[in-house]
Amino acid sequence: MKLIIATAVTAITLAGTAFAGSHGGSGDVAAGEKEFNKCKSCHMIVADDGTEIVKGGRTGPNLYGVIGRKAGGVEDFRYGDSLVAAGEAGLVWDEETFVGFIQDPKGFLGEYLNDGGARSKMSFRLRKGMEDVYSYLVSVAP
Repeated sequence: MKLIIATAVTAITLAGTAFAGSHGGSGDVAAGEKEFNKCKSCHMIVADDGTEIVKGGRTGPNLYGVIGRKAGGVEDFRYGDSLVAAGEAGLVWDEETFVGFIQDPKGFLGEYLNDGGARSKMSFRLRKGMEDVYSYLVSVAP
């Protein structure tokens, strides 16, 4: 009986760790908050209730709740056609897709859609700290 309980506790602990890692990201939240300063010239983070987490620009969509959301999914935001097409094709923002996109938006969409003519309205590329920004966005998610 003790072995069964010990095994169950170990399994629950490992499952919890795996869940946190898969949703929390592999980056550093504090570093991501600092790195997000490069993003806020175009993006804001405003909660659904209107609470302003990060005051930022309106060129890009609100990034509150972006993780786990379908690409091109903010209502009333005018996305580029390629990003909308990627969302319609099933693109959902997780760590792998988010990091790939912010490293090279045009290249990522071209590869995802298998379309060399795919374009992104986002021309900025983040060269480092992508995982940190992802983890930060997870930390301020609903």
